[in-house]
Amino acid sequence: MGFGDMVDKAKDAVGSNKEAVKGGIDKAADAADKATGGKAGDKIDSGAEQAKKIVDEQT
Repeated sequence: MGFGDMVDKAKDAVGSNKEAVKGGIDKAADAADKATGGKAGDKIDSGAEQAKKIVDEQT
């Protein structure tokens, strides 16, 4: 299986579970915010929003 095949497989998995993936991004962002004591909250939130935007665009 080549890289392109793996990308297509990942897109298919995300496409059928888009809301679950975005929920996972939110949970990861919350955990990262907690781990940093809230010191990087704005950057973490920005990164999470960007990741969710990419999920929406790719599926």
